[in-house]
Amino acid sequence: MDKGYEKEGFVTFKIKISVAIRFRRFCKKMSESQSMALLLMIAFFEENGISPHEAIGPKMQTLESLIKKRINGVIAIMKDIEKNQTKPTVAMMQSLFEQAEPSKKNLILEKELPEEKSKVRFVERLENDDEL
Repeated sequence: MDKGYEKEGFVTFKIKISVAIRFRRFCKKMSESQSMALLLMIAFFEENGISPHEAIGPKMQTLESLIKKRINGVIAIMKDIEKNQTKPTVAMMQSLFEQAEPSKKNLILEKELPEEKSKVRFVERLENDDEL
């Protein structure tokens, strides 16, 4: 049963057999009862403000062109902001930092330690050195 419509009675419509067969196939594909499928179709047309006689193609194309115009407008605004606000501000900040640059101090380097002479810690003993 259709939820919310259990207590309502049925009414018949007179439609052609070929149309009824197509509609029943459509309802099976949608997994809906015939009443609910028809209700969904009516709701779709009313919500989108379109008529079954209208082609939906031109409306989509006009929406697409409108969106492209808006995007181009946003891009133009962003370029204008970059040109008139961001770049001059960056240039001013750079000029301020160049003037206020602190004097360079020598870096503290690691002290160089004098190289120690290599001490020999181990010496190879020869066979004749046993007497030492």
